[in-house]
Amino acid sequence: MTGKSLEFRTGSYGSLQQQQSNGVLHNHATALLIRKNSKVLLSNYREKERFVLYACRYLCRRRVGMVILVSFAFLAFLSGFFTINKETPGGNDIVDGLQDGRYNGWSVNNHLTSVFPGKEACPVCYVPVEQAVVSMPGSPSISPMLRNLTYVREENPVETEHHGGSDFGGYPSLKQRNDSFDIKDSMVVHCGFVKGSRPGHGSGFDIDEADLAELGQFHDVIVASAIFGNYDVIQQPANVSDVAREHIPFYMFIDEETEQFMKNASILDSSKRIGLWKIIIVHNVPYQDARRNGKVPKLLLHRLFPNVRYSIWIDGKLKLVVDPYQVLERYLWRQNATFAISKHYRRFDVFDEAEANKAAGKYDNGSIDYQIDFYRKEGLTHYSEAKLPITSDVPEGCVIIREHIPITNLFTCLWFNEVDRFTSRDQLSFSTVRDKIMSKVNWGINMFLDCERRNFVIQAYHRELLEHMPPPAPPVTVRQPQPRTPTIVVRDSTAVRNTGRKTSSKRGRDRRTGFKHHRRVAVGNRHTNSF
Repeated sequence: MTGKSLEFRTGSYGSLQQQQSNGVLHNHATALLIRKNSKVLLSNYREKERFVLYACRYLCRRRVGMVILVSFAFLAFLSGFFTINKETPGGNDIVDGLQDGRYNGWSVNNHLTSVFPGKEACPVCYVPVEQAVVSMPGSPSISPMLRNLTYVREENPVETEHHGGSDFGGYPSLKQRNDSFDIKDSMVVHCGFVKGSRPGHGSGFDIDEADLAELGQFHDVIVASAIFGNYDVIQQPANVSDVAREHIPFYMFIDEETEQFMKNASILDSSKRIGLWKIIIVHNVPYQDARRNGKVPKLLLHRLFPNVRYSIWIDGKLKLVVDPYQVLERYLWRQNATFAISKHYRRFDVFDEAEANKAAGKYDNGSIDYQIDFYRKEGLTHYSEAKLPITSDVPEGCVIIREHIPITNLFTCLWFNEVDRFTSRDQLSFSTVRDKIMSKVNWGINMFLDCERRNFVIQAYHRELLEHMPPPAPPVTVRQPQPRTPTIVVRDSTAVRNTGRKTSSKRGRDRRTGFKHHRRVAVGNRHTNSF
């Protein structure tokens, strides 16, 4: 370090020039002052150290340390909570935003969570059930352009093209497929059930006559689900109001395999009711794949229930925990929508969804590639901002909320035809059908956040996963140590009180030395009060 650089060292240490000008006397006085200050500092430090040690011993002896720690933790929690609230712009903007149908990125569900991870439920503002009931429109919504929709019937359908569908779907040709997207005032399209006199009667997916008669009755609202291949465990709805229990029927479609399991487990009896669910047994299912059979009631409810205005579909693994009227009011009536479905919690691009399906082994990879390549040649592109206000091309798909009018019926018919022609992964075909219809008519779909879906349905595990889960660990019982009772040992007319301590193995001098630490007391001495 050079002298020039030392000249600039000023501040608490003083400048080098000042020290040189004051001479040796100044340096000596400074040294004495430093020694004196050091002693004072050392004394203060020792006093503080003794105080800290005393405080620690006091806290430990009085057992109040834990109380103080809990108090500090509580204060820290309150500080963080108010800091978050203070940093959230607009005070109650989150609640106001939810009431207005907006979402600002944060939600409170016992704790603050971000919507982007996707697997948490976020709060949803529902109106009271009574208000939801009176919010139901008095007349059907207007179906844009399409007024009359009828369906193809053919007793002996013939497959004319590769990947053309099934007997149940009628093998529509590519020309018939393309023509079905040309929306007109009156249309005839393939929509399953091509055989038989009516859906459920000689058509495949056959249903008992008594049940068919019930399905044909008029209802404003129904809730429907299905379990095929004994794939799921039936879930009972919760928080259903008395008015909904009286006016909204709940239908669960099952196949014969699931029926047999339920009977063997004494779950299903002759009443064909399990809790709120009315069980509808399906015979002669059209597909070998149980999950593909489940697409029939999921997408073709309007064919099974020709006189129903509104329906809520939930997959068999889901438990409904909000009143159906409140769900309909929130996602259809309040939004002036006729079809609602949640977005996928993570993916919004069909190409990404296809790769995820292949990676998870959801379906044969070659079939997935064939379907995506077919759509690509038709013009399917990656999702981009150019599609706004559409915010996603991939639905979650396990819940469908809809009004039964011609345009929504057409949408689910054509969606089913894609599932019948290609893979059963309905997320892959959803956007293709939606975009082709929306390009022709002024109609849209309410795609809401998946965290909102998780607010009104709770997802359970499939039965297969439940059966392979390890059994829960047995509860651990902690045995309290039993206090050892002192015993009296009698030796040579003397008694020694035994406290359970380890006896000494000392001999000779060591034993005599240790004797003074113990007192032998004669039996019966009333002054015996120590060990």
